[in-house]
Amino acid sequence: MPPESPAVAVIVDISKSRTHPDRAALQAEIEQAFARVNEILPGVQRLEPTFSDEFQAVYADVPAALRATLLARLFLPEGVDCRFGLGEGEVRTVGTGVGGAVQDGSAWWTARRAIDEARAHQYAKLGFLRTWYRRDAAAGDPASSEALVNAYLLARDQVVSTMNPRARRLLLGQLLGSTQAQLAAAEGITQSAVSQNLARSGANALAAGAALLSESLDTPTNGGDR
Repeated sequence: MPPESPAVAVIVDISKSRTHPDRAALQAEIEQAFARVNEILPGVQRLEPTFSDEFQAVYADVPAALRATLLARLFLPEGVDCRFGLGEGEVRTVGTGVGGAVQDGSAWWTARRAIDEARAHQYAKLGFLRTWYRRDAAAGDPASSEALVNAYLLARDQVVSTMNPRARRLLLGQLLGSTQAQLAAAEGITQSAVSQNLARSGANALAAGAALLSESLDTPTNGGDR
């Protein structure tokens, strides 16, 4: 990417990683899940581990970052979850390290702020929350876009957090373009049952909300959260 460009930086940390009985196995499971996200939506920079229990990525715009973080949650194995901080701003290359380019910029600062706020919200009154978004104030008044994105994320995380494993698999299949008939065959249930599950679980509401949000941001959806 150019030395300095507008983008959305994403910082991810593993929820409750220090209490997991097998930290190495947990890391491997998450890396496998995120590798599948990278195959579908590689972004400007792939979602990869950095240090300790943290992962990072860069996406071209907010809708792409929203789609990637939703896919990431759905690909995670049952019982494993992560927090996501999304920061929109500038990404600037300032040097080269052993892992490649060393980056700085307002996108990374706001992503760090966002994940700290996601953690604070999760441990306060919003236990279901896993994702938060911030935008560099230098790009203009961020209040309206931040409110729109975070309102969607509050609803999205609430819905995903209450889904059972089958509902998550069906939503993931829908996002990846599987037909209801294909999903029904994979689950060993009827197509009618798939349709009812997608409506009852909130999957259809997530798709509609993502489309409306993308329109309000005047940014192509790149497929949106569909």
